Amino acid sequence: QAQLVESGGGLVEAGGSLRLSCAGPESMFRHFVGWFRQAPGKEREFVASISYTGGTVHYADSVKGRFTISRDNAKNTQNLQMNSLKSEDTAIYYCAGTRPGKIFVTTETSYEYWGQGTQVTVSS
Repeated sequence: QAQLVESGGGLVEAGGSLRLSCAGPESMFRHFVGWFRQAPGKEREFVASISYTGGTVHYADSVKGRFTISRDNAKNTQNLQMNSLKSEDTAIYYCAGTRPGKIFVTTETSYEYWGQGTQVTVSS
């Protein structure tokens, strides 16, 4: 069974930047796509999402102004540009795609497709 695959994670110093990418089959890129993250000892939380056309985006308050989500439907990919990284951004980052119909983009149960995650570590 095909799934989404993240790449681009790694170790970066505080204040630095990192760009995450996610790729998968076309069937998983037909609706909203986005990113969640899970830090050690914490629950998985919403990070960002983007609609199919790119016209609607959402960001968690904690990353607003620092992260930018984008997508390329011709390539079945989405990206998360992370700037001004903080130690609090350290987490496993998961890309995801929503199910059809009514969804709440900040709620993980609205997402049908998931990647395995990529580790982002921000050193202070």
